[in-house]
Amino acid sequence: MDPELAALSSAAATTLVTLMTTDAWQRFRSAFAGIMRRLRSTQAEAIDQDLEAARLEVGAARQSGDEQAELELLGEWRNRLRRLISDDEQFQRELRSLIEEFAPLAGAGGYQASIIMQARASGSGRVNQAGRDQTVISG
Repeated sequence: MDPELAALSSAAATTLVTLMTTDAWQRFRSAFAGIMRRLRSTQAEAIDQDLEAARLEVGAARQSGDEQAELELLGEWRNRLRRLISDDEQFQRELRSLIEEFAPLAGAGGYQASIIMQARASGSGRVNQAGRDQTVISG
């Protein structure tokens, strides 16, 4: 699996599931539905219905403290989004833009927002990346 697509689908799923029980959900859902209608019109209605069902499941999981159910929904949407964007660069760009717009709101709900990082090293190059704190000791 392409690491960039994996990171994008993971960030998108995290944003989507995190926002499902927030005030920002309707705005996010509307923007996502617009992308779906433009780029995957035949699947848009089914995806929208699935989003509503998932929102109800996330709400019930959070209310009962069922973290496993929420993690399963997150994994389901991560895989689903990865398949939707796998061969469509325009969809990838639009989804990335949507995530960037809504990521601050997703982080505000007490959940860790996804971080997308890319690096390439060649020869004897070294890359150190961290989403938060990092200590590097070279010897």
